[in-house]
Amino acid sequence: MADSKASDTGRVEAVERALSLLQCFRTPGEELSLAILAQRSTMYKSTILRLAGSLVRKGFLHRNSQGRFLLGPELQRLGGLSSPQIGLDDLIRPVLAELSLTALQTASFYIQDGNVRLCLLRHNSPRSARHHLEEGSRHPLNHGAAGAILRAFAGARDKASAGIRRQGWAVSLGSRDPDLAAVAVPLLNAEDELIGVLTISGLISGFSNDAIEDYRQALMQQAANLRPRLPRLSELPYGRIA
Repeated sequence: MADSKASDTGRVEAVERALSLLQCFRTPGEELSLAILAQRSTMYKSTILRLAGSLVRKGFLHRNSQGRFLLGPELQRLGGLSSPQIGLDDLIRPVLAELSLTALQTASFYIQDGNVRLCLLRHNSPRSARHHLEEGSRHPLNHGAAGAILRAFAGARDKASAGIRRQGWAVSLGSRDPDLAAVAVPLLNAEDELIGVLTISGLISGFSNDAIEDYRQALMQQAANLRPRLPRLSELPYGRIA
């Protein structure tokens, strides 16, 4: 008998809601109250408590004596299992650190996650006035330089995407936020598979024409250096970028 709560595409609403609770956590060691979970997830508190009960029992969440929720030990265990497969941390983190320190801007690595772009890795600018990003944050796919790269290399047929594919980079000035700018390049492996996007982002005042050209050259050089060392897309846990 088919599950009445599953859609024709295999989606199970309760499972997706439970996973969305885990995605409400944004910083290491963060403790969230029921009210904050409700605000971030836009779910009713009664629904959150019901889902959280199952997540606590399975070790994905922990509730402390103050009633606040923390990510549970099961996530750390599963994360440890996936780390050897990914292999991207050791390759990309030093690159992001070098880009950030050279440009004095924030450097990040994005992948596509459904209809949004996911910041998988980042190194924030050393400046006090900066574009601060959190790993795991999600942003619209139709805004920003990283989104433009992901759309273009996923086969978008509009004129702008075709131009991005030809030139191999993208820039955005105030696209998602009027105060922010970014330059992005595709990160391709030796088989020309899109692994993700490298970006340099920051306050728009730091993105003069000369600075944009410097950022572009730095990003493209790093992408070229990484290319022969990157794994095949089939070897990565997140699989093919949609």
